[in-house]
Amino acid sequence: MSIMSDQNQKETTPEKQEYNITVYTENQIGLLSRIAIIFTRRKINIDSLNTSPSEIESIHRFNIVINETEDVVRKVTRQIEKQVEVLKVYYHTNEDVIWQEMALYKVPTDTIAEKALVERLLRENGARAVLIRKDYTVFETTGHRSETDSLIAALQPFGLIEFVRSARIAIIKDSDGFNRKLREFERIEPGQEPVENEYLNDRDKVFSM
Repeated sequence: MSIMSDQNQKETTPEKQEYNITVYTENQIGLLSRIAIIFTRRKINIDSLNTSPSEIESIHRFNIVINETEDVVRKVTRQIEKQVEVLKVYYHTNEDVIWQEMALYKVPTDTIAEKALVERLLRENGARAVLIRKDYTVFETTGHRSETDSLIAALQPFGLIEFVRSARIAIIKDSDGFNRKLREFERIEPGQEPVENEYLNDRDKVFSM
């Protein structure tokens, strides 16, 4: 019995996966801390957090990446939306968004000059030199985390001096954008003429049991 119950539990347990949570907010001091507390209280680790201006003036956009079940993500988004400064929250899987991360690599300049393999690795990974000095060169790449991780591992034997990676930025694939929805909401005006309640004259009939 115990073996069967364990198997059933495994089958019914929802699987965790990466979710991208997009939050549109007013730019207010202290909001980031309050949003972070929501995750801390639920003991959810934030894998990536990016804040930036959005397509709407004075409105900021958060992109938060977590690895959780959809049920947990849904509850978290509802909790975030309860914040006064939050306008709207969306969540999507990686398949629903176009996302990128930028990375910077600092490598010895003489290693690049002496070893053709290093130069080929950088070229194959689309690395672009942003600073060249006698002692080191800084390269920049843009891509998915697996790609930047792969290049780190390849450069380690050649004296990788320093590495840093940005938070994720993401665009929702099938979306008209929050900007359009906000503009449509702003265009809605109250009616000029009072609307007559068709049930007013028949209220005794409507509210009778």
